[in-house]
Formats: sequence, structure tokens, C-alpha cells
Amino acid sequence: MPELPEVETVCRGLADALIGDRFTRVTLRRANLRFPFSDGFIETLTGRRVETIHRRAKYILMQMEGEAALIGHLGMSGSFRIEKSPIPEHPLDRHDHVVFETERGLRIRYHDPRRFGFMLLTERALLETHPQLINIGPEPLGNEFNGPALAERLAGRKTPIKTALLDQRVVAGVGNIYACEALHRSGISPKRLAANVTGARADRLAAAIRQVLEEAIASGGSTLRNYSHTSGELGYFQHRFEVYDREGAACTTPDCNGVIGRIPQAGRSTFFCPKCQR
Repeated sequence: MPELPEVETVCRGLADALIGDRFTRVTLRRANLRFPFSDGFIETLTGRRVETIHRRAKYILMQMEGEAALIGHLGMSGSFRIEKSPIPEHPLDRHDHVVFETERGLRIRYHDPRRFGFMLLTERALLETHPQLINIGPEPLGNEFNGPALAERLAGRKTPIKTALLDQRVVAGVGNIYACEALHRSGISPKRLAANVTGARADRLAAAIRQVLEEAIASGGSTLRNYSHTSGELGYFQHRFEVYDREGAACTTPDCNGVIGRIPQAGRSTFFCPKCQR
């Protein structure tokens, strides 16, 4: 599933192309994705100008002129592709489920083979209290996120720290890849009890989360399966992984000489160094 860096990269691509442009045609090529499309989806968006596009956790939030807003999620395999239209050499694929055409002559295809993504209409004034967004924790790239704030969110949690980081109520947008990478950089075992990550440990972990996410965004995210930019280019942060998907490889921590291991946690594979992560 695309995590925060991948969604941020997609948001920036959409914003660069669409802000100030107007949807002239919206086509739904099926009745639903993960959820049915909102009533009046086509009518509400057609003719509307895009005013802002930004990210909240792993959600894409598009605010239109007037009161309309669109909440999008890429699910497991969703992607947007921005093209000049019409493009005869690029016919629509059977997994292109939503197509937007704009006043500036763009065609934006939403492609989702597994259909776990979704698009929901709401009102701009209701975005913060929408059921999909209301319980999400602090943004890890925001000024309010630091060691004490993280420790407060972890207080009393009797789950492993890796599992806690995947809970979007603790911190927004962090998924399996970047949780593994941040825990390795901070020297914290993924098996450590979340409530015990306090003080200096919480400071190190909060800093590592921010650092790894910023580096991944700068690299255009990580492409492992379906993810690509809105231009079709691939991310390349996967070439900088220190632990994720590196089971059996040597640990990159200086003077460690450990070997990367893998354990299952909460139905996901956790990669870590059992020697330098405590």
C-alpha cells in the first residue's frame, strides 16, 4: 500500500497540474471502487475549478470552488496518470475506473486493478470531522510532532512499537516500510513495548520517522509493485532501504556486523537487526 511519501508525491503531481484548472468531463467506468461513488459525483465535479490539493495521512484531499471536496485513497494498487488529451496512442485500460478531463486539455486516469482505493464527496467545512479523517493522529512532518508528542500517543499501549506505529491514531501516514526503516535508524527493537518508548528513545524515533519520510519524498517514494508518479515515473527510495525486504543481508549500521532478520507482526513482515536494535 502506498504510504505517506508516495501519497505526498502523488498530491504534488496532481496539484502542479490541476490547481486552477476546471473539470469539463468526469467519467465513471464502474459503479464503485472499495465503496460506491457518492450520489451526484459526476454532476458535482463537472464544471468545478480545483482550488487546493493536499495530503492528510494517506488521503488525497481535493477542494473545489464552492463547497465541494473530494477525499481520495489509493488503496493497495491505485494510481493517477496525467496526460494531454486526447491521446489515441494511450487507450483506456480496463482498470482505468475514473477519468477526468479538464479545461486545459488534460486527461487524468485513475487506475486501480485491485479496487481497494476510493473517492468520496463531502463538503469542505466537514473535511476535518469526516469519519475517514477525524481520528487520525498528528502529521509526522508537522511542527507538532516530536518525541514528547509521540510518547504521549504511545502511553499505556501494550502492543509492540512497530504495531503501534501502524495505527494511524498514533501517527499519520506511517506504514510498514517506513516504520521498519525508522525503528532501525533509531536503534529501537520492533518488539519493544510501545509504552516503554519514552524520553530519549521517543526523541530518536520521532526524529528518525521525520528523516526517513523526508528522504523518501525527495526520492519520489518507493516503488515495489504498483506505485508510480502521476507522470508514470517510478520512485527510487527502495534502493536506499536499510532493513526492509533485506532479510539475510548485512546490517548497514557501522560496527554492528549484524544480519537483518524478519518476523511477523500484526499480519505484516517486520525487518530489523536483532543486534543493534534494542
